[in-house]
Amino acid sequence: LYMLPSVIDDVAMGITDVLRGEDHVSNTAAQMQMFDALGAPPPRFAHEALLVGTEGKLSKRLGSLGLDSFREAGIEPHALVALLARLGTSDPVDATLDAAALAKNFDLSHFGRAPARFDEAELDRLNAAVVHGLSFAEVSERLPEGMDAAAWEAIRPNLTKVEEAGDWWQVVTGPIETLAFDDETQAYLAEALTALENAAWDENVWSALIAALKQSSGRKGKALFQPLRQALTGRDHGPEMAALLPLIGRDAALARLRSAAGQPFIIPTPLP
Repeated sequence: LYMLPSVIDDVAMGITDVLRGEDHVSNTAAQMQMFDALGAPPPRFAHEALLVGTEGKLSKRLGSLGLDSFREAGIEPHALVALLARLGTSDPVDATLDAAALAKNFDLSHFGRAPARFDEAELDRLNAAVVHGLSFAEVSERLPEGMDAAAWEAIRPNLTKVEEAGDWWQVVTGPIETLAFDDETQAYLAEALTALENAAWDENVWSALIAALKQSSGRKGKALFQPLRQALTGRDHGPEMAALLPLIGRDAALARLRSAAGQPFIIPTPLP
């Protein structure tokens, strides 16, 4: 029942070009005869090598690579377009090209005869590149409430999907998990607490804090930076602290250092 209704639909809709997998070559031969029998001009047909994945030949019956699954996984539309436009060619996959540029340079002669492998890991890499190029205006409606342009600019380089911004916004707004530190590190964090209490709170507060601690503690490199990141974010890695610390805020940063240093927070007793 597929062959004749497909031809009738093509005639009714005025289809001029059909591009499909090479597994339809035999169907095309039969359908060309049907167009002729109906007295209708046939479309121009082209057949390309099939895509394969980890499960072998891609098939709509598998359902694992539907657009809805990519949408649910946080894949940006442009990442998928950029990959599919170049998949099976020797042309480099470039996430910075928009759809118009991809369409302008699309050429069937660039596609090889061998099956092309659809690599979801490559799609994830492309998706991260696309996310890193998105402006705040393009994603503002998809971000957590209260997250502004400065926060997006700070967090964006560490994202592979826009939805991950919520996890980093939680790091900014708290609460965070207070990690366990040894006595030596707690003493260093207590020193950092004092330095931060005395530091001017502006856009240079992180660099000022690091400079003061480097001079007073003699630490450098990872020993200088890592305990501060862990105490202030609860993470070993993340966005640049120079951008993240101002977002956390002075009071929250002091409270996190105080907790990490093992110093209780004492609420001042009101005067009678």
